[in-house]
Amino acid sequence: MDRITIAVEDDIGVAVRKAAAEQGQSVSAWMAEAAAARLRNHFLGQFLDEYEAEYGAFTEEEMAEARALFRRKPGRWKDEPTP
Repeated sequence: MDRITIAVEDDIGVAVRKAAAEQGQSVSAWMAEAAAARLRNHFLGQFLDEYEAEYGAFTEEEMAEARALFRRKPGRWKDEPTP
């Protein structure tokens, strides 16, 4: 396992500790999940940029469908959209 030391502003540190405690996680586990989510977003953004460069911009219909998917509750991607 790779060990990384970071420094954050005091208010960020307080908020991270609180969020981790509320979720029953260590600060390390919470930060690892946050970093993994940020990396997924980064690589998704790169992929979408490459896709649009090759195939053209997404249509408004495609964007509306994507927005509808993102409005679903987390963890429910296979279920019906929530109202």
